[in-house]
Amino acid sequence: MRQINPLLLPLLGALLCSPALLAKVPADKAAQLGTTLTPVGAVEAGNKEGTIPAWKGSILKLPAAFANYKRDSGAHYPNPFPEDKPRLKIDASNIKQYAAQLPAGAVKRLELNPKLYYNVYPTRRTAAYPDAIYAATKANALSATLSGDDDIEGATLGFPFPIPSNGAEAMVNHRVRYRGDSVVQSGNTIVVGRDGQFQVNGYELSAQFVYSNVKKAADAGNELIFQIVRKDISPPRLAGNITLVWDKLDGGREAWQFSPGTARVRQAPSVAFDNPVNGTDALQNVDQTDLFNGSQSRYTWKLIGKKEMVIPYNNYSLLRPELKLKDIIQPGQLNPEHLRYELHRVWVVEANIKPGTSHTFTKRVMYFDEDSWNMVAADNYDSRGNLYQFQEGHLVWGSNVQATTTAPEIIYHFTSGRYFITAAFNEDKAPDLTASFSNDYFTSAAVQKMSTK
Repeated sequence: MRQINPLLLPLLGALLCSPALLAKVPADKAAQLGTTLTPVGAVEAGNKEGTIPAWKGSILKLPAAFANYKRDSGAHYPNPFPEDKPRLKIDASNIKQYAAQLPAGAVKRLELNPKLYYNVYPTRRTAAYPDAIYAATKANALSATLSGDDDIEGATLGFPFPIPSNGAEAMVNHRVRYRGDSVVQSGNTIVVGRDGQFQVNGYELSAQFVYSNVKKAADAGNELIFQIVRKDISPPRLAGNITLVWDKLDGGREAWQFSPGTARVRQAPSVAFDNPVNGTDALQNVDQTDLFNGSQSRYTWKLIGKKEMVIPYNNYSLLRPELKLKDIIQPGQLNPEHLRYELHRVWVVEANIKPGTSHTFTKRVMYFDEDSWNMVAADNYDSRGNLYQFQEGHLVWGSNVQATTTAPEIIYHFTSGRYFITAAFNEDKAPDLTASFSNDYFTSAAVQKMSTK
């Protein structure tokens, strides 16, 4: 097998996103998918040091309890690697040695908090997708284009840009990635004060992923990425609020909200960009859900390249019901004893605010796992160029649905010392990945009916 240098690939000089992009990959490059590259564009080979293994895809050997987990079991995922021990500990004493392998936000957190450390475990390249996603991705490589900032054309089901030529395409891969066909889950948003005291706000969420839906792959021509309904259930001041969102392949978004105070469903143009999410005490913007979502139109997107970095990965123990929220939440941080980090190759993308537009963050540096295209971390800078926030998503792969997700997701605020958590399922039911919905479920009329239940 031909070895490929995994560090800092030049990638056409790290092009900026231009108004019209012809991103079709030449046939000889597309032919690398499934050979020297994995079917989604990651480097198949391990690194020369042996600290990153080769990708083995669906033939990865997993314990039977994990490999045979049923999506309708109602149980949380078991830990497939209970025998793993940390091979490295990164803390304030050795941060200079490993700073190049960490996001700037992680470095700053370690420098500020002498009690914080990262336990780095053996790297397990667990991410794998259904064969239908692989086949569609290879076809997309020869046909997909990105017009303007958001408009995806010539792509169906799979990743549009497995061999990206710019940062906007890398972000698109994250936004439309396969996450299963649908899900119903109990969720939460948790605001943690400087002293470690926290408040949990609950919600129920139903989602149908339209573009990356294997069951409905034959429904060609649909212009939606996903449809989501979220109903707030606690605290009392928020209970009963319902939000419906349709995200589109052209970057557009339609949203509706029901408020018990008005008893009406109204269109909600504010469900986008840096507007705060309900129940987060303004610690999370709308476009920070899923680390980033929605239109890319306020930024230019620069592809820095690929790099080996320490990122949160395969942390199944963090989601186990035996571990309560009080066990993992501490002042200024999650309990590092329960966190798992690994060395993986990531794509690095820098987003800079466009002239004439506005956002809380004028620059964002984002990190995408090469095996799954999930965004796993982000350094967010304010208008003065200061590092203002750090986002981190703990990546897990589900054998029952062959998809990856980040749970929980954290936003650390450097100015206030507070932080924000979402998708911590420890004390909630496991997500239901067998859900199916009627054609009229994700409509404003359906939301009006939901409000009476």
